[in-house]
Formats: sequence, C-alpha cells, structure tokens
Amino acid sequence: MRRTLPLALCLTLLAGGLSAAAGDGAATTAGSTVRVKDIASLQGVMSTPLIGYGIVAGLAKTGDRRQTIFSAQTLANMLERFGVLVPGQQINIQNIAAVLVTAEMPAFVRKGGRIDVSVASVGDAQSLQGGTLLATALRGPDGSVYALAQGPLSIGGFGGKGGGTSVTVNHVTAGRVPNGALVENAPQSEAPTQAQDQVMLVLHQPDFTSANRLADAINADLGPGSAAAVDAGSVTIKVPSMYKASLPSLMARLEPLPVTVDAPARVVINERTGTVVIGSNVRLSAAAVAHGNLSVKISTKYNVSQPTPFSQGGQTTVTPETKIDVSEGDQKLIALQEGTTLESVISALNALGASPRDIIAIVQALKAAGALSAEIVIL
Repeated sequence: MRRTLPLALCLTLLAGGLSAAAGDGAATTAGSTVRVKDIASLQGVMSTPLIGYGIVAGLAKTGDRRQTIFSAQTLANMLERFGVLVPGQQINIQNIAAVLVTAEMPAFVRKGGRIDVSVASVGDAQSLQGGTLLATALRGPDGSVYALAQGPLSIGGFGGKGGGTSVTVNHVTAGRVPNGALVENAPQSEAPTQAQDQVMLVLHQPDFTSANRLADAINADLGPGSAAAVDAGSVTIKVPSMYKASLPSLMARLEPLPVTVDAPARVVINERTGTVVIGSNVRLSAAAVAHGNLSVKISTKYNVSQPTPFSQGGQTTVTPETKIDVSEGDQKLIALQEGTTLESVISALNALGASPRDIIAIVQALKAAGALSAEIVIL
C-alpha cells in the first residue's frame, strides 16, 4: 500500500515585488486576428433551445430495467395509440430506454430544415448502442412544438459484456442523431430582415478593446463615422444608402473583415480531469517555486508459523511482518523572472517535473502570493 502526502509548495518572492507584468512589451501584448463573424453577430440573432422526451428502441437487452417504471408506461401509452392495449405494469422489455432529446435551433431556420439532436438516457439503461430514436416532439421555451426528431443513434463509445466482464469506453448512454430533427415550425426572430437606418453588432465576449477595434475595422471599410462602440458588448453601424434594401448584402461585406481582438489573461483549471489551460497573455512577477514529494510506502508480508513435528497443543498461525519505507524526492528551486511569458512558465514547470495536478496547486499558490497577473477560472 502506498500513501502519498499532499504536495509541499514553497514560494519565495524575489526582488521586484508583487508588481504586474513588467515592461512595455508585456503591457501591449498583441491579440489574434479573426473575422468579424467569429466574434460578433447581428443583434437579435440567437438559437432556440429545444427539448423533448422519447423512447429509444432496438437495444440488445441493454435498456431500462424493471425499476424504471416510466419507460414501460411510455411504451404502453404509445401502443395504445396504435390500438394495442397492454397495461404498463405488465411490460418487461429490456430493449427500450427512456431518453431526453435536446437540440439547438439556429436563427433564420425555416420549415423543412433539419438540425442535429442529442439523446441521453434518463433511466438505468446500460447502453444505447444500436438503438433508434422513435418520433419525438421537441418543444421550445414557450411550450410550442418546433421540430420532430427520430432516427438511428450514433454514440461516441462502445461497450462489451461477456464471461462476467465488461468493457466501456466513453459514455454509451448518450448519443446523437445527425440531421435527426425536422423543423415543423420556426420561431419568430427578433433580428431585422430588412436594412434599417442603424443596426447593432453584439460581441460574443464583451471587451472594450475588442469593441473599439471592431468599430475601427468597420470605419476603415465603410468610411469614417460609420460605426461606433456603444459599450464593451455592442457596436452600432449606420447603414449606407446602397444597403438600405439589402441587409444580407451589408452583413456579407462586414463578416469577412479582419479584426485584432484582445483577450484577458486567464488560466482555466478543471480539477476533475487535471486539465490546465494557460492563456498567452498570462504574466508573472518575479518569484521562485520549489516543490517536493514525500512518499510513505507501507508493505505487509504475512508469514506462516507452524509448530514442530509431534508437538503437543501446537497451532499453525499467521504472523504479519510490516515494513515502512520513507523517501523524499529531491527539491528543486526554479526562479521565474519578472514579466515571464507563457513559454517560460511551461519550461519552468516542466523542469520541476510537475504533473498537471501539481501545476494546478502551483498556479493557485502563485495567485495567492500575488505573483500571477491573471484570472483563474475553475470548471
């Protein structure tokens, strides 16, 4: 048996204090260049979430069990509509599974269009592999039916069972039906369909710098004074006279325009999976990081003690022999200079031999010490 004590961290701030990333170069970090259509959209253009409850059939005895009552009752109700009367409590079929069906209906979709749907089991089904989603009505937030979904499932994993063993890769109780929903009724969109005197673009991630750069890019293309940043999340555009009757033509001209966006310094941590993503704008103040691992290994060996031959009253007993080994890894001290960039941070952490979970602890300790100039987002 091996017991590993918590990671020991030692943070020593060097000369330079707890200032933010130093140097003019760190303060004016260039952003990435993207298209307008990748960072902003027309005000009122939004997708509509849809949800429905249905049945997946055709499973090879991997569906819901007896204790999932609602799946059997759902099947009984469906059979009743076809003229087959069977009480739900008498149905014991393991080839079906009750599922929730979700989808996102894009803006400007019309009747007859098709969208992808996601399917997830809500009972105790073991796997949805090989199943087919029966016709399921998808409703919007207002309760109206907007689409009808059905079709064979595609799952992102596989499962096996036999000889008392089973193998499962990824989640086999959730899947997708590509183009599985047929749009029956399109919701009303708040986006303008005809050009007006003024339209507004909404940024997907509000940022004052990005909004100003977006307005500058539009002014460079349409002319000075055509666009202005209202706030961190929106930019207004004066529609030129040539586009008064055709809003799609105006958007087709603006969407390919290149814009240099700015992103905040951010570190994203997922402690469940041990994932750490460090943005390119992350900077460090001068600091030193050391870490060491203390490992305690306890092993027990059982010896059998037998009495001598022809002894009176002797018994065979088992005696444990415990051995304890304590080892401590070599500690290393890595100095991080003031204004350290992402590449230097990664090289230093790799030099420490830190695992992803060690990096999570180190990043959080750097933030607590004031040496990390970035926002930490924990998923």
